[in-house]
Amino acid sequence: MSFGQGGPQWGPGGSGTPDWAALAEASEKRARRRKWLLIGGGALATAGIAAAVALAVVSANGDDASAANKPAGELPSSPEIPGASTAPAPSFEATTPPPPPDPKDYISSEKKDKAPLAAATFFPGTKLTSGDHVYKKGDTDDTKRCASVAQPVLGRVLTANDCTKLMRATYARDGIAVTVGVAVFDTEAQAARAKRQADEGLVTSLPGKGVGTFCRTAVCRGTYNAYGRYAYFTTTGFLNGKDVTTKDREAYAVGDDLARFAFHQIDRRGRAQASAAANNPE
Repeated sequence: MSFGQGGPQWGPGGSGTPDWAALAEASEKRARRRKWLLIGGGALATAGIAAAVALAVVSANGDDASAANKPAGELPSSPEIPGASTAPAPSFEATTPPPPPDPKDYISSEKKDKAPLAAATFFPGTKLTSGDHVYKKGDTDDTKRCASVAQPVLGRVLTANDCTKLMRATYARDGIAVTVGVAVFDTEAQAARAKRQADEGLVTSLPGKGVGTFCRTAVCRGTYNAYGRYAYFTTTGFLNGKDVTTKDREAYAVGDDLARFAFHQIDRRGRAQASAAANNPE
């Protein structure tokens, strides 16, 4: 007889004595089978745990893994900070400083052109240096009777445009003399009109203080300009009484030097008053 599978086996001969060797072998086989089952099960369990841990690590570091695969220079987006305000930054109304005063404004109308004005201060010093040219300064004067110190044609233009003052100064170099005349008007429009109309006639030359008489009977060169409420003129001639012709380039150059000087004096006057207004605003 026999028991079920794995039960005791009766040996041959039917002696009724158990076959202990067979029983021991069967028991050993069963023990080996249980051992391998235990080892295999443990390995599978270990592999399952390792896989679960790996999945957890990848899941926990998902952003870093994505960042590692991004192109160089590209960063992962930052998460919103909990509680961070998304309200717009406060804004402030832009302020623009006022522009600086325009110097020409102060020499374009007698209402703003209030600095003292006289020939002695408008034509300062005892000489004038222009580049490498040095001019001796002669006499100066000023008058409210503008037409009295101009030839008849220019005198009428000055009167018609209400000239309020005419200042004169004479400069000389190398036998050439120039009288500069600066006529003052109330407005820029009057000065500009006088300049346009003054196509004939000269300011009367002013001798004195070492400069002889010139341009009384000889032909002389005249210039006519205006800036702001000022019109300025030059009368250029030879001290020896020779007529000035278009070939006398040196005489032309001397007259142009003094015309530029007059312009710069007018411009300097405007700048000085504008600077004072900027430093002492009302």
